[in-house]
Amino acid sequence: MTSIVAALVLLVSMVAYSDDDQKIYSLGEFSLESGQILSDAKLSYTTHGQLNEDGTNVILLPSFYLGDHHGYDFLIGTDKALKPSEYFIVAVDMFQNGLSSSPSNTPPPADGINFPSIAIRDNIKAQKRLLEDEFGVTELKAVIGFSMGAQQAFQWGVSYPDGVEKLVPICGSAVEHPHGIARLEGFKLAITTDQDYQNGSYDRPPLAGLRSAAVHWAAWGTSQEWFRREAWQELGLKSLDEVYEFYYALMTSWDANNLLALATTWQNNNVGDTPGFNGNYQAALSSILADVLYIPCETDMYFHIDAMAHEAELLTNGQFVPLPSDWGHLAGGGFAPEDAAFLNTAINNFLTTPND
Repeated sequence: MTSIVAALVLLVSMVAYSDDDQKIYSLGEFSLESGQILSDAKLSYTTHGQLNEDGTNVILLPSFYLGDHHGYDFLIGTDKALKPSEYFIVAVDMFQNGLSSSPSNTPPPADGINFPSIAIRDNIKAQKRLLEDEFGVTELKAVIGFSMGAQQAFQWGVSYPDGVEKLVPICGSAVEHPHGIARLEGFKLAITTDQDYQNGSYDRPPLAGLRSAAVHWAAWGTSQEWFRREAWQELGLKSLDEVYEFYYALMTSWDANNLLALATTWQNNNVGDTPGFNGNYQAALSSILADVLYIPCETDMYFHIDAMAHEAELLTNGQFVPLPSDWGHLAGGGFAPEDAAFLNTAINNFLTTPND
C-alpha cells in the first residue's frame, strides 16, 4: 500500500459504525455480573452464510478494542478461512463499543460515566442469549477472536466447556497481567486528565487527552522493529508525525467514555473470576475442553509472547503457533497482507482438522 488513501481504508476498518448489514438484538433488562441491571440492553451484530440443519457450522467472532463487526472481514470470503458457503458466521459487537449498548448511546440515567460496569463474562452471557434466542444455536463450531476478542474466546471455553468445539485466540490473553493493567491505566489517564473531560460529563470531546492517548497507542501498537524500518510507509504515511495523526483520527472517531469503559473491562479480564474458580486462572484454563489454536505475535507489546506461552502451557488441548511479524499487536488484526495470509492459512487448517 503506497497512498494515504490506503491508510484511511485501514482506519475505517477499525472504527465502529452502523451499516445496512447491522442487526440489533434486544436483551431487555439484562442482569450484569456486578449486580447492576442494564435496562433495554442491546447487542449489535451481523451474519454471513447460512445455518445448516443440525446447527453445527456456527462460528462466533466477538469484536475487539477499537473495532466492530467488520473487524474480521479479512478472514471472511470464498478464498478465506471463513467461507460463507460452509459456515454460519456471527460477528458481534461488544458492549461499550458504540454499537451495542454503550455509555454513548444509552439514555439517562445510565449514560456516560453512569453506564454500569461490564465484565467480559457479561458479553459472553449476552452472546449466548443472542445465539439461542435468534438462531436456536446451543453449540459452536468455533469462537475466533483478536485482542479483546481473544479474551472473549477464552471465556467462552471456560464458561461453556461443552458448548464450543474450537477456540482461536489471536494476540490476546485469558487474564490481564499487571503490566498490561498498568499500561492501560496510563492510556486512561491521558484522557481523564484533560480538563475538557470534566469527569466524564463533557459537552465537547477532550481532544488534548485523545491526542495524548493516540501517541500512547502509536508507540505500543506495533513494535520497535516496525519503527526502525519506518514501516509506516506501507500505510502511505510519510513521517512519525503522520503516524500520530493516523491514531488521533482513530481516537477522535470514538466517544471518550466508550474508550475508557472498554479499557476498564480489558483491565479486569480474568477467566479465573468465573464462578467456581476463586480467581485461579490456571485452573480455569485447564478446564477448557475445546481444541485451542493460540496465536500470539512474536513482537506484540500489548500481550507479550512469554505471558502467552505461560498460558498455553495450561491448556489441555492447545497448539501454540506464533505469528512471525514486526507489526506487533496489529499483526493479529491482519493489517499487513502477509499477516492476513498467515492467519487465514492457520485458521483454515485448524478448522478443517478433526478434534483429537
